[in-house]
Amino acid sequence: MSPSSNAIGSSIAPGGSSSATSSSSSPTAPSRYENQKRRDWNTFCQYLRNHRPPLSLGMCSGAHVLEFLRYLDQFGKTKVHNQSCPFFGLPNPPAPCPCPLRQAWGSLDALIGRLRAAFEEHGGKPEANPFGARAVRLYLREVRDFQAKARGVSYEKKRKRPKQKGPLPAPGAN
Repeated sequence: MSPSSNAIGSSIAPGGSSSATSSSSSPTAPSRYENQKRRDWNTFCQYLRNHRPPLSLGMCSGAHVLEFLRYLDQFGKTKVHNQSCPFFGLPNPPAPCPCPLRQAWGSLDALIGRLRAAFEEHGGKPEANPFGARAVRLYLREVRDFQAKARGVSYEKKRKRPKQKGPLPAPGAN
């Protein structure tokens, strides 16, 4: 199987098997998050196997993770305007343009979070986790900032709302 046949949401299992193991001790189905994390992990492992030369997980570094993220860009569905595009910086462009479709920053960020967790679940040491490498964090920040500029919007950290004490006032009761 070639790496180009896989995307973030694909479901590839090692050895060609697509069925999950089940036991009578855990009758509940895995959550949507767990299923997605498993698919993402399998896709990354497939990418490592198809890499030339093939890479073992132990030899994988932040640079390989960046290579994987750039590879995934070809499957993106988010229009990201180039700086030379007349629509660069416009949140709602008035016409189509030839700018590429890329992976959205939020999708990449969530993917890295799932792969980071999966790495440790598969026996990796947290301090050796290539998905938590500084280069990966910097790349995600660059993607976020560039996509924000290209769309003319900014990503701001969500602030925690203070907890309300007591009932909310009735509408118009000021």
